[in-house]
Amino acid sequence: MSSFIRPFVAADAPALAELTVAAIATIGLRGYGIEQVLAWAARHPGPPRFLEGAERGELIRVAIAEDGMPAAYAILTAEGHLDMLYCHPDHAGRGLASALLAQMDSEALALGLTLITTHASEIARPVFARAGYALLHRRDFAIALGDEEIPIHNYAMEKHFA
Repeated sequence: MSSFIRPFVAADAPALAELTVAAIATIGLRGYGIEQVLAWAARHPGPPRFLEGAERGELIRVAIAEDGMPAAYAILTAEGHLDMLYCHPDHAGRGLASALLAQMDSEALALGLTLITTHASEIARPVFARAGYALLHRRDFAIALGDEEIPIHNYAMEKHFA
């Protein structure tokens, strides 16, 4: 599969929202239980998240598949926090996440950032580790699902640039 990475455009927002929920619901089950996945997917705000982030100046980069549709994306805030990295389940395991992380490294350096931080899921943690991110600690927290608080975790990680 060949793909290319380009900046986010407003028309991408619905596809990225769908991609996110599909990734959580499918790939998320590799590292979390069904209640955790349901709570995680339910908290995603949908297309407004991408539109508002772009307005705030977040760098949103989208990997486009051969069919012209978004296959994966990453979001880097102005403060150097890699807020989101998701790949559609149909395109997982093809190096798109690694390519997006390399793209974000280049853009972070061009902006003069010396550090990128992230909160990586159980599934994404190895991808970030291969890209040079150091594990700081596990983060345990809860996500509301109806009247329940569902325990879940992720990992604080960071990458320093010399």
